[in-house]
Amino acid sequence: MLRKYLIPFSLLLGLIVCSVSPSIAQTKKTREELEREKAEVQAKLLEFDKILKQTTATKKNTIGELNAVTRQFQAQTRLVNTLNREVNLINQEIKETEDRIETLEKELVELKAEYGRMIYNASKLNRGLSIVSFVFSSANFNQLYSRLMYLRQYTESRKQQAAQIEKLSEELEMQRVQLDSKKAEKEKVLATEQQERAKLDKMKREQQGLVNTLTSKEKEIKRQITATKKQQDQLNRMIKQVIEEEIRRAEAAAKKENSTATKSTGSSMPMTPEVAALSRTFAENRGKLPWPVETGFVSQGFGTYPHPTLKGITMESDGIDIRTEPNSNVRAVFNGEVTKITTMPGFGGTVIIKHGEYYTMYSKLKTISVKTGQTVSAKDVIGQVATDANGQAEVHFQTWKGLTVMNPSSWITSK
Repeated sequence: MLRKYLIPFSLLLGLIVCSVSPSIAQTKKTREELEREKAEVQAKLLEFDKILKQTTATKKNTIGELNAVTRQFQAQTRLVNTLNREVNLINQEIKETEDRIETLEKELVELKAEYGRMIYNASKLNRGLSIVSFVFSSANFNQLYSRLMYLRQYTESRKQQAAQIEKLSEELEMQRVQLDSKKAEKEKVLATEQQERAKLDKMKREQQGLVNTLTSKEKEIKRQITATKKQQDQLNRMIKQVIEEEIRRAEAAAKKENSTATKSTGSSMPMTPEVAALSRTFAENRGKLPWPVETGFVSQGFGTYPHPTLKGITMESDGIDIRTEPNSNVRAVFNGEVTKITTMPGFGGTVIIKHGEYYTMYSKLKTISVKTGQTVSAKDVIGQVATDANGQAEVHFQTWKGLTVMNPSSWITSK
């Protein structure tokens, strides 16, 4: 008789926990990912603000400024989207909590009802006799023993049922507290989202204002594009000449007697075991290299892209421009040897570092603190970034494998 009621009660809380645990675990994982993404975007926006505020006094309506504002706008958009996802996640958590509360309330009602039925059936079983009369009215010893065991089980069952009811009531109260907390959290995130959307709208207006101003300067911008293209071509010719000379030297050295240099498949030049090892280690660190400056953001990416204000005009870059704070130190991104130091029109001080058959190039430096032939390690300072007439401090960064230019963004760590 008692076992009929004890089995569902003993499984009740376990079934409730099992039914919600996978959902809770998944929500927790999503929440952690969302919080990490939000923290990353907020840190990036703080970096944007810090860098851009330093050029407020001298900034002008330039393509560089538009690029910076556009990058900031993109980061702000990502933050707003992240906050929106957070609101949706909280709504999901609220719904799950409300469902759990509803389930717990139903189970608690059923638990109390079954507890009442158990007591009622036990009362009917002993036909209203007192416990002493019920025991000693036994017809024989076996019946006496059975009735004593029944009373012991009955007492234990009542204790278990009372404990289960108390535990379920506590869980129900905890869920109600969590529900109130999640609703308050939702209101807080909604308020933050509204504030960030207002900032986003302001950035959009600023961006559009820059576009309108720059569009009215079409002739001047076209002249700048032509001049910049010429300077880029000069820079790239210089880089290729340096690399071609390094390849010729490697090929000449490989022909010497007792040379250990060999040229493997896919390699751009013969390499000694030591040089090959350096190249291999550089390649293995793809996506893990440190940035050439400690703080900053990519203001102009790699490759071909449409001009931000002139329709039908495309631009091309063999590297990336990283906007940073004025007077920032520029650092080598990997171990290597300084193979070229020069000054280039439109790019200022320029340093090329060789990493086996790989090369990294750093330009727009106002000072250079290394010498040709010097060995450097990752994060060694090689100079300081220059600040242009518009107050913008940018370093131009390129990566090459032999005579093939590569996207630097795929080599440095993501921010």
